[in-house]
Amino acid sequence: MNRQYSPHHATWLNRPPPIATPMQARWLTAPGALTARLRKLGPVTVRVALEASEGATPDEAEALGVHAHAPVWVREVVLLVSGHPCVAARSVTPLADSHSVWQAIRRLRSRPLADLLYHDRTIQRSSFASAILQRAIPLHDVAQLAWSASPAVNNCRPRFLARRSVFVRAGRPLLVAEAFMPDFWLREAPTTARPLPALPQAA
Repeated sequence: MNRQYSPHHATWLNRPPPIATPMQARWLTAPGALTARLRKLGPVTVRVALEASEGATPDEAEALGVHAHAPVWVREVVLLVSGHPCVAARSVTPLADSHSVWQAIRRLRSRPLADLLYHDRTIQRSSFASAILQRAIPLHDVAQLAWSASPAVNNCRPRFLARRSVFVRAGRPLLVAEAFMPDFWLREAPTTARPLPALPQAA
């Protein structure tokens, strides 16, 4: 793994947040395809929320080894298990790489990113970084939108546990961040899991 591509940042730590339960920590650090793990819980579908070019945020730019606001290609999706939103994800790569090394990301449509990442043995993956999403992190908006459509939504602002890592192919990076819906933990292990404490809804 090229050392210039690291998922860690002031907001993204090299270990799960202390508030995470052991089960939640396992999901935040589990290797392999997240989609494959989700399929053990039920049928998985992908809802595409955004595919567009944007300017890299400072923490994404650092992970990708580019300057802040450099042009990047962004794909945001929600993974549903048995029709329930469970994970929000955001994938980012330098715009030029989306036309070359990572051009296949533009053709995924409603297929999971795993279809691209786990059929090429030359692709390397960094270690994971984890966070409780702050509003300034772009993935927060994706997760919040998915959560607002959930039947479990209430008058509190949820906290989202998330992870991210960098995939490298032919020396070029793809940053993938994934946030779990609060009620996902109850579906995954209803007798032992607990959602993170919610924040009171602002008036």
